Amino acid sequence: MYLTLSQIKYKVDKLAKIIGAPRDTLPTFGHSEQSGRPHIEVDSHGYHYAIAERGHEFERHTTSDLDNLLYDIFQSTTFEIACNYEVEHRNFEQDFRRILFKHQEELLSKLSPIWGERKAMEHNEVLQQNPFKDEFDPVSAYAQELKDQGFPPDVRLKMIMEKYPPPKRG
Repeated sequence: MYLTLSQIKYKVDKLAKIIGAPRDTLPTFGHSEQSGRPHIEVDSHGYHYAIAERGHEFERHTTSDLDNLLYDIFQSTTFEIACNYEVEHRNFEQDFRRILFKHQEELLSKLSPIWGERKAMEHNEVLQQNPFKDEFDPVSAYAQELKDQGFPPDVRLKMIMEKYPPPKRG
């Protein structure tokens, strides 16, 4: 028999505390906000990890294995956390995925060494098709510099376009 939603939520909350996952990175249980935030359902067919927005379901994973459900939940949660971490620790001379992938794998490994290894293998598959591209990105570096100086987004965009105009077409 499957665990109830409240039992799953208890396990998710316990794991979330280990990595300091913000509440809004976790799924809802038993209902969808229809906002693109994942939600969890349980029925006689198993555990369901689903993503829906404005009445349209974009993704659904069904499993009878609780560990697979928890992996789905936390690979999504750790991706959000790792994205925020990468932005705060960006290195403009290397591919942003170096920091993002490493941090996500570290977070998942804190929850389960097997999950960390699983995500590392998935990242390696991505890198086989799309290898790291380490090169300095002057536009992103300039954008960050302007942001750090407190310029509002519309002013930053104008300044970036003046310094680095897009290529002319045709």
